[in-house]
Formats: sequence, C-alpha cells, structure tokens
Amino acid sequence: MAKNTWKPTNKIINNSNIYKMMQKNGFQSYTNFWRWSVENKEAFWQQTVENLGIPFHKNFDKILDTSKGIENAEWLKGAEFNIVDACFQNGDDDIAVVFQEEEKSIKKVTQKELENLVNKIANSLIEHGLKVGDAIAIDMPMTLEAVAIYLAGIKAGMPIVTIADSFTPSEIKVRLNIAKPKVIFTQDYLQRAGKTLHLFNKVVEANAPKAIVIQTIEETIDLRENDIFWNDFLSKKTSFKSVIQKPEEVITILFSSGTTGKPKAIPWTHLTPIKSASDGYYHQNIQKSDVVCWPTNLGWMMGPWLVFASLINKAAIGLYYGIPTGYGFGKFVQDANVTMLGVIPSIVKYWKSSKCMEQFNWDNIKCFSSTGEVSNPTEMEYLMQLVNNKPVIEYCGGTEIGGGYITSTVVQENIASTFSSQALGGEFVLLNEENNKADKGEVFLIPPILGLSNRLINRDHFKAYYEGTPTYKGKLLRRHGDQMQQLENGYYKAQGRVDDAMNLGGIKVSSIQIEAVINKLDFVNESAAIAVSPKNGGPSELVVYSVEFTSEKTSEEKYIEAKNCIKKQLNPLFKLVDLVEIEKLPRTASNKVMRRKLRDLYLNK
Repeated sequence: MAKNTWKPTNKIINNSNIYKMMQKNGFQSYTNFWRWSVENKEAFWQQTVENLGIPFHKNFDKILDTSKGIENAEWLKGAEFNIVDACFQNGDDDIAVVFQEEEKSIKKVTQKELENLVNKIANSLIEHGLKVGDAIAIDMPMTLEAVAIYLAGIKAGMPIVTIADSFTPSEIKVRLNIAKPKVIFTQDYLQRAGKTLHLFNKVVEANAPKAIVIQTIEETIDLRENDIFWNDFLSKKTSFKSVIQKPEEVITILFSSGTTGKPKAIPWTHLTPIKSASDGYYHQNIQKSDVVCWPTNLGWMMGPWLVFASLINKAAIGLYYGIPTGYGFGKFVQDANVTMLGVIPSIVKYWKSSKCMEQFNWDNIKCFSSTGEVSNPTEMEYLMQLVNNKPVIEYCGGTEIGGGYITSTVVQENIASTFSSQALGGEFVLLNEENNKADKGEVFLIPPILGLSNRLINRDHFKAYYEGTPTYKGKLLRRHGDQMQQLENGYYKAQGRVDDAMNLGGIKVSSIQIEAVINKLDFVNESAAIAVSPKNGGPSELVVYSVEFTSEKTSEEKYIEAKNCIKKQLNPLFKLVDLVEIEKLPRTASNKVMRRKLRDLYLNK
C-alpha cells in the first residue's frame, strides 16, 4: 500500500454510519448509494432526519416542496421545532463538552450541566428585556460559555450574529452595522500563547451595542454605562421551554466574503444544522460518545458546524482554549481522548516542520478532517502517519451550504489531499469556460440540497448565486466559485477559486476587501490581490500587484507597510508574502481586473 493511502478494514466499514444506511436500502456499492441519495432526495433526507433523531413539535407535511422554484425549495414543510432540542437527546450524565484552559486541567461538562447553563442564559435574555426575533452578537473565542450562549439564543428564538475574535474593530463594526444586534457577548481579554490581548476594547471601538462581558482575569475594566458583567447577567433559573419555530426561521447570521468588498450576511435556519449534522454523521462518521475537536470560532461556519455535528450525533465537543500549534494542544488531544480531529492545512504544515506533535499518543483518533484551504499531499500524508495511518476526510463546502458539497468517507480508499465523493444528498457538475462538462472546471451545485441558503441579509440572493448561470441537462445551476479537477480514478482535487474570493489561513475573504486597504497607502494608485497556490500544492499564499506612484520608499519598506496595514485593518491571519510593482493591471474589455492572468504571470516569473 502506498504511504499516502489508507484502506478501510471490514470492521471499520461494518461499524460505519454510512454502511448501516447502505444496508438498510440494499446497497453494496457506495457509488450506487450516493447516486440514489441524489436521485431520491426525499427518501434520503427523510431517513437522515430519522437517523439524527430530530425531534418535532409538529411533524412536517412534506419533506420537500419546490412549487416556488428549485432555488426556493422548502424543506420539512409544515414542521415546527427548535433545532437546539436535537442537541440534548443524550443521557443527562453523558459528556457534552470537554474543555481545557491553557496550563489548567481538563474539565468535563455533562449534558445536564450544559443544558442548565443554556437555560440560565436563555432566561437571562428574557429578564434583560430581549424578545423573540432580537439579534444577539457573539465576539468571543470558542469556549464553553460561547457554545452555551450560542445555543441559548437559538433556544430563545433570537438569531445569533457570530463575529470572529480575530477581527479588527473596523471589521467588527461592518458586521454589527449589517446585522444590528441588540446586545453583544464578549470577554475582557484573549489569552494567546502567553500573551494577553484586548477583546472588549475592540468591541467598544467598534461602537457595539450593550455588552455582556465575561471576565477572564482579576484585573478590573471600565464598562460603558449600559454594559454589564457576566456574573451580574446570569439568571439562576435552570428551566426554559424552547421557542418553537418554523424551519425557515433564522437562527444564525454568519458572514462570508463578497465580491463587492462588504461581507455577505448569510442566514442559517433551523434546517442548516441538519446538513451539518448529516455530514458529520455520514462523512466524518461521528458516533455516540466520540470527542470531536476542531480549532475554530463561531465567526466561521465550522464553529456552528462543530456544535451541531457533535451534539446532534450525541458526541462531545472538544475545546482547547490555547493555540493549536503548541504542546498544550497536543496534550489536550491526547488526554481528552479526541476521536475526530479537524484541521486546516496551515496548522498541519507547522506540525510537520516543527515535529511538535510527534511526542503525543493520538491513537484514539479514528479520522482527521481537513477544510478551509487546499491541502498539500506530503503534509496530509504526514498527518495520516502521526496516528499510524488513519484517514483524512477532505471536506469542502461553504457557509451558504451549511456543510460540504465534496468530501470523503471511511468506506472508501483514502488518498492524501483528494476527495473521494460528492457529499451525500447533494450534487454538482464541473463546467469549463465554454460551459461544457469537463474534468477540470468551475463547480456548479445542482439544487435542491437541504441546507442551501435561499436568502441573504444584505444582498440579492438570486443575483449572487443564480443570475446568468448556465443550465445542465435542463437543470438550474447554482454558482459556488470553487474550481475542481476530477482525476482518472474518479476522485477530485481542489484547484482554488475562480472568482475574486480567496482562502487565507482557513478564512474566506474577498480580494476587493484587501485591495481597499492597500489602495489607501500613499504610494499605491491601484492594486490587485491574488491567491497563489504553491507549486507542490498546499494553502494559498497572498500576493498583491500594485500600480504605484513615485515614492522614495524602498521595496522592503513598501512591503512591510502593506503587510502591516492588512494585519491591523483586516485580520492578522492574512499574511502577505509578496508585493509586486506592475506598470498597469491587465483588464478585460469591460474593465474587470484579470486576476487569473496575474496568477499565471506570478507563477511563471
């Protein structure tokens, strides 16, 4: 067997969630089973809802209704429920969260303890004058309290606006202005690798609404007039009845990059977590009593995904409060008995170069899963060998999908940095520039798929995803923006983006957002940001081409200034690797910057 492959044993196959579903429906071939899941979507999703045990206050009349158009598909029509109830179907004493603060001991939280905390927060929201439909923001790291606040807001019928704790005040402000939350939950400081970083101050600078502030250190901070501390906010009441809603009610507002510079505000509904939990059930093979760990944040879709994919599948969420590149994280994965570990390729790249995780026993891990960036096969092979050859489930999707459209399984051969399957219950086609089906091309989703968004808070949804798209075999297609290549063996490899978006450090961002910051520099006339894939594969690197005014600054001074402005005004995770001066930007006849030409120019220089 090649070092970069993994083959499932009969025991693994027979114990997998997928195989049980295949047996139930009379399939021996996974490929035939996937085809059935997209040709018989009503049957597949009805069985999936049953497999996940989604509890309904009122059962659905119809699993799928497309009478308003494929792009406006209505799933679980007529149902009434609250998806948070699906997160508390384990035993009261079963573990729901395993967490560890830096340099402290591991703590375990039972389902009953988590539910009591969720109910206290939900009661507190009502007691402080909030009502059903009021939006609530969270700008916090992924902690026990953040998870509980997230679930409590949804349980109380209040949409959660999630904001990543790495954002600058200006980026926080943009998101607050779009979603208009009534309150924001945050904490005083962030503890990162021995450093104490301000968080509450960033929220204040963003002119946030009333803040509920969790104190992490003894040092006192000055609150604004209406702000309150967490301990003064929290109710003692541990009973709360879920607000029952329709499937299409908004539960979360997440943000993704847009090609106009401002982020797209994408609403998740009570349906979206079913897609997340479904992927976790089938593809990551999450099972009862597993421990699922994925370094992320509620501000990115993998944060809510982690909550729902774990709890709905009766697994525990694993949370380490420090950075995922140090001794503490590796020890946590070992001691918390993590069974499914999610990564972004940039983290694995560091693990390989530093060998920092080789000292730990991670034998409890059944599989990894990788998302957020294009991965490098050498690095993914290294990851597989860290735990004596376990599979890496490549996973690619989007915030507006609620999960993946392409992934892998534990019932197929696993080859480093490739996807073995389109996600169950969903389908896409690759089209070339002539809109013909091709082995390499742009990804177009074929709706309907449960979990797909059908509206945006601040944008025309049809225009963003459907307007001007080609059809395939008479079917309406939905643009996504990724580029994929299908290999001779039927597997797929990611080829980056075809639009103006890019993935940096696992975060999707618009090139236009980066250019808006660069164009403010006094030596820049105009610029174009591109993501360049390393020749041997791996995470994209940020390169900026700039048309410059005459300046006395050296090339190194310009580069440092550009790098720092991106770090301070957008996100410190967006690392500029090169600033290239160009006489003029290549443009189409309609004056659109030809970023693909710039990528080719850079790779061939």
